[in-house]
Amino acid sequence: MQIIEHPVKKLRAALISSRLDLIERYQQYSDGEKKVLEDCLRPDGVLFRAITVRSDSDWIPAHPEESYDFQSFFSNPYRSTPCKGHHTIYIQTIGSFGEAALHTNLYVEWLRQYCEAFYYGLVVKTLPPVTVQSTGCTFRVNSCSNNLQLYAESWNFVFGQASLTEGMGVFSFARYDDNFYQRNYAGQLKKGSKPKPGDYSVFNNYYIPPITSTLLLRSCKVVSHEVGHMFGLQHCQWLQCVMQGSNHLEESDRGPLSLCPICLRKLQSSIGFKIADRYKALLQWVHDDGGSAGVHAVKPTEAFQEYGQWLQRCLAMME
Repeated sequence: MQIIEHPVKKLRAALISSRLDLIERYQQYSDGEKKVLEDCLRPDGVLFRAITVRSDSDWIPAHPEESYDFQSFFSNPYRSTPCKGHHTIYIQTIGSFGEAALHTNLYVEWLRQYCEAFYYGLVVKTLPPVTVQSTGCTFRVNSCSNNLQLYAESWNFVFGQASLTEGMGVFSFARYDDNFYQRNYAGQLKKGSKPKPGDYSVFNNYYIPPITSTLLLRSCKVVSHEVGHMFGLQHCQWLQCVMQGSNHLEESDRGPLSLCPICLRKLQSSIGFKIADRYKALLQWVHDDGGSAGVHAVKPTEAFQEYGQWLQRCLAMME
């Protein structure tokens, strides 16, 4: 196991910058906002933790990348900044949910609401579903598990992929079902099944896993992570952060839902929210029971309680 701890001087430079104009911009934060952002610089800080690498299969040793500080992010001419006419995030579902549509549509609505709180100040809308066939995607049946997989070039699987410049990403949640890796997984195709290329009928009434609290938490992580890439946020190398890369499910599970101070400043500089308002919106999402459109189903937020307590500590520090 390895703990990646950066010197305080390096973290301070990554957060605040050495450029006079960016230092002046930083000084515009309120005292409470700076207290939260600078918690990572104090030896007794309680909000942010150093990155822990458990094995060589974790993202950082498996995919070495540069560390991008706030100054590098702000200087990038290709980073996305919302403007009049371009301030909406759209969620497009692919495929039919079949008999599970009622509860799955609620799940998509909960994701939409979470995304709108995470990217506070922007509008998040869902679009009508499209068929898998209309995407023209390639797919395969895994020869070991008999699970159906959408094919991602040069990867054996992905939780999600997004473009830093095109404003588009794709996220898959099937692997977030606790039973996905079990031999009796309900979504397996019959042994020996080999659908022909272009035969998308295999997706008709495909298995939809139950919407558990763990699946919802994992889904919120991947949505916020991949949409972050659309705003130009690279994989985080500074502190534990939702923008860290994840090479496997266990690594993803031990990562936080929150942004580290450096990535938080990057996002705030793009959108312009008040940090306290964003934290309040996220906390309200955690506490909301999730009823929607006359259909009441309790939103399973048991797995989010630790996150809710963290948000409360942040807000208390800002008072």
